[in-house]
Amino acid sequence: MDKSWMHSDRRSKAYEFGLEAFLNFAVENLLTTTHIRCPCVKCVNLKLFGVGIIRDHVYFNGIDQSYKNWTFHGEPWEATTNASRNVEEDDGHSRYSFVSEEIDMDDNDFGDFGSDPYEFANVIGDGDQPVYPGCRKYTKLSALVKLYNLKAKHGMSDVCFTELLILQGDLLQEGNTIPTSMYEAKKTLCALGLSYEKMHACPNDCILYRKEYEDSTNCPTCGISRWKEGKDSILKEGVPAKVVWYFPPIPRFKRMFQSHETAKSLTWHAARKSIEGQMSHPADSPSWKLLNDKWPEFGNEPRNLRLALSSDGFNPHCSLSSRYSCWLVILVTYNLPPWLCMKRKFMMLTLLISGPKQPGNDIDVYLEPLIDDLKSLWVGIRGVYDAHNGEYFTLRATLMWTINDFPAYGNLSGCVVKGYKACPICGDDTPSHRLKNGHKICYIGHRKWLPINHPYRRQRAAFNGKPEYGIPPEPLTEEEVLHMVENGDRVCWKKKSIFFDLEYWKYLPVRHALDVMHIEKNVCDSIIGTLLEIPGKNKDGIAARLDLLNMGVKTDLQPEYGERRTRLPHGPWNLSRAEKREVCNSFYGMKVPEGYSSNIKNLVSL
Repeated sequence: MDKSWMHSDRRSKAYEFGLEAFLNFAVENLLTTTHIRCPCVKCVNLKLFGVGIIRDHVYFNGIDQSYKNWTFHGEPWEATTNASRNVEEDDGHSRYSFVSEEIDMDDNDFGDFGSDPYEFANVIGDGDQPVYPGCRKYTKLSALVKLYNLKAKHGMSDVCFTELLILQGDLLQEGNTIPTSMYEAKKTLCALGLSYEKMHACPNDCILYRKEYEDSTNCPTCGISRWKEGKDSILKEGVPAKVVWYFPPIPRFKRMFQSHETAKSLTWHAARKSIEGQMSHPADSPSWKLLNDKWPEFGNEPRNLRLALSSDGFNPHCSLSSRYSCWLVILVTYNLPPWLCMKRKFMMLTLLISGPKQPGNDIDVYLEPLIDDLKSLWVGIRGVYDAHNGEYFTLRATLMWTINDFPAYGNLSGCVVKGYKACPICGDDTPSHRLKNGHKICYIGHRKWLPINHPYRRQRAAFNGKPEYGIPPEPLTEEEVLHMVENGDRVCWKKKSIFFDLEYWKYLPVRHALDVMHIEKNVCDSIIGTLLEIPGKNKDGIAARLDLLNMGVKTDLQPEYGERRTRLPHGPWNLSRAEKREVCNSFYGMKVPEGYSSNIKNLVSL
């Protein structure tokens, strides 16, 4: 449809005929003459009027020339630009860049704030409305986002935040648009699509109060009350004892495809060139190829998502002495190119589990709503709009594996990760040995994974005093793992993981991956602490030397007891003072690329 009249003189015939054609187009598509959004410069599609009033407004005020795609008047969404949503400025920068800076969202993700277009229009109005008459620096939405960011950063209560809003409104001149309550602020921000579900949980991690337990007041498993107990041992009815916050991922996946640039990036993996024998992206992995081969209808659609799940605990308090532990669950989308998929803006927080104690093996209880959504995504979500191709399609997704440290791996997979059978590969044949003096279990059969002719296999004194002739065990297949779990093998498996409820999970060759960063950091801390003899981190001591003596290894390093103190002979790993200074000087002068690490120089004391 010709839209050149929008730039014509309002007194010209071209403007008059173009306006009449626009009004006829709107009436034909909306099937109403009394409730049509006014596209004039002042109303900017925020107010509903009849045809006559809209005609007068557009004549006297002029039409909003940035309204290039008439989506509010029946024109279909345009696939090649996000300007149809009226959120781009002429210089190419988003009006809502302040939201991106405050909460680290992608500018393109503002393509869909919610399912209601009128709600979206209200957000546009808040983004254009100054916080008070004459203010050019802040709009109502930008000021509210910054205030809400302060609330989250400093842990303000809802009552405190409401009083702050009231004070801000009193300090500013009359006619300001600052909300007067937390409720009004939430109502505005919910239109951004940042919705969540707040669920009550049993303090003993037995159940979530959802579905059939939604109206229960006591846990059907342990019988403990749903409500929090006060200091006077009186239950505070209505105040939950434990809460979990769930952020549904499906609406966010839909929003990703409603952005032209993001939708294009989500099919990047299909156009990339893979090099035979090299793995540069998860698309080269056996798990990715298995999904393509076993379910061709899934693999033939490049827009279907491949996900990874990561979970870990953290201490939300500044005091390290606090043992409070919150757990979060994050989803990562592997369809994106490597330079995007690990960006913070594309990592989706899906679960936030409150403390004070970690859920441990009962984390499956909290994963139930996420697993339900993953099942729905495997079946397919119809009516998802792809802005890049300009069409609707059925979105499907699969979870490829989890990524976590070793203790969290045990919680998610159900595998035993401590004790005598802690190796997930060796299982019952784990070569473990309990140290009598160190009171810990060590695992000393790692040389079996070396090549059969490797010289380390024949060395005795450097290891446990014995040569190694064993061969590495074959990892269990998916069917073997499921058979052992279902038949109650409690030696190496604590439970059947909830991930087996997913139809495809038992077929995946790799279901859990270890976060190398955790392992490297712990090993590095131990090595540096032992070499430099750092108190509290040094693994060498009297107990370690006595355990070496009991094993018959390096017997010349046994402790020498004197009248006043016990002396430890100098071992090959002990550095002299000059050697320690060389190590520290090396760290002191180390230079790394920007963003690679913190300033190591500040952490070294000579």
